[in-house]
Amino acid sequence: MSEMPVSVIIPIFTAISDRQWEKFQELEANFVLQHGVEVWQEVFNFRIKPALDKESDRWLLIQWCGQGIHWVKNVS
Repeated sequence: MSEMPVSVIIPIFTAISDRQWEKFQELEANFVLQHGVEVWQEVFNFRIKPALDKESDRWLLIQWCGQGIHWVKNVS
């Protein structure tokens, strides 16, 4: 698993905690542009998602299901 500075991950947790979907999307898109989609998947699936409390995880899932992942269309 690649190393990632805490300063990169903390803003993502903050956006989720503050329920700021647009900010989360912006941070996600910037992360993908800088590090690639494979690294994002690794960091999200093995570091971010497992650390979320139940309510935050549920909120994030609802956002994804309701609004979709917009950056994938731009990257693909």
